[in-house]
Amino acid sequence: MKYYLLLFFFAYGVVTMAVPYWRVKRATGQNAFIVPRDDSAQGFIGRIFKLLFGLSFVVLTVNAFAPQWTDYLLPADFLAKLGIWWVGMALLHLSLLLVVVAQVQMARSWRVGFDEKQRTALVQTGLFRYSRNPVFVGMLATMLGLFLVLPNALTLLATALTWVVLQIQVRMEEEYLSKAHGAAYLDYMRRVRRWC
Repeated sequence: MKYYLLLFFFAYGVVTMAVPYWRVKRATGQNAFIVPRDDSAQGFIGRIFKLLFGLSFVVLTVNAFAPQWTDYLLPADFLAKLGIWWVGMALLHLSLLLVVVAQVQMARSWRVGFDEKQRTALVQTGLFRYSRNPVFVGMLATMLGLFLVLPNALTLLATALTWVVLQIQVRMEEEYLSKAHGAAYLDYMRRVRRWC
């Protein structure tokens, strides 16, 4: 199972990042990764997401190939229960499904970051009838699932950082979408919750 988690997260990255990137690129000709590499808020958030990916990779690699080092990750042994582990595994797989379905429903509007030059349609159907941010809900559920499967200080830190970063990212996107879509987005905000 320890190798499975590493493979799962590799597949998760391919399915939730590479596949939608190429789908949007093929459909629109536009780059769907538009996070700047500068000192802006978006650029900073992008660097934090890379850090989160790195933390997760370290934990999964240690778990798979160097289990004797897991004590250095400060495990929360009181959470290492079979029932909690199963809840975490269920969250990992259900969150992947949630993210993929939401990305498919976004279709050509899916982006990582935002650029005022790239106008996209406002998606309000499917999962977006119930949450303005189902992809981010899924990402947060993924990190919570990882923490429950491998409860330690690094997975707790990654989960907490994910929550904080997503709170900031959502607010930046809301500001952008309010300008891009005007009254339509403001009406959508009134009708649909930010999270779920």
